[in-house]
Amino acid sequence: MSRRRRLALTTAAAVLAVAAAIVAIGNTSSGPANSHSDPVAPAFTLALLGHHGEHISLAGLTGRPVIVNFFASWCEPCQKETPLLARFYRAAHGSITLIGVDANDKASAALRFTHAADVSYPVGFDPYPMHTTISYGVGGLPQTFFLDSRHRIVKRIFGAVTEQELRAGVALITASAKRG
Repeated sequence: MSRRRRLALTTAAAVLAVAAAIVAIGNTSSGPANSHSDPVAPAFTLALLGHHGEHISLAGLTGRPVIVNFFASWCEPCQKETPLLARFYRAAHGSITLIGVDANDKASAALRFTHAADVSYPVGFDPYPMHTTISYGVGGLPQTFFLDSRHRIVKRIFGAVTEQELRAGVALITASAKRG
């Protein structure tokens, strides 16, 4: 095999390895970790989408496990995920706390989107420069965080969450709330 061909194959293999690593990192979720080492979720207070002058804050949910979902109306995976989250929330009949965080979006588009998806959980509005989104380290949408009752991040889902992942995350944060 010629030197040029070996170099081309080696380069191609390296590029594929890096791409595979990026995909693997981007598609993994952190599972249950040692609760003593789980990072505390950044506190936030955001304008409540569609409710002029009202706000949603993490501090207002002290002592309660919370799911925080970052999304935007223009995000294609979010367009599939948000109706699932809305159905899951309604089916839970108030037994879970879910907050949507609409990031880098226009309020009018976000309102149309959440109404069309039949969202009934509170949605905070985080427009550019997206202080809350950035504080959570969200570089791509959607992302979902499962917080225990002390608001430690015990699970994080990169990309659209599935119903199975929602159930597992709720079980995890509910169990941690019982352990207290």
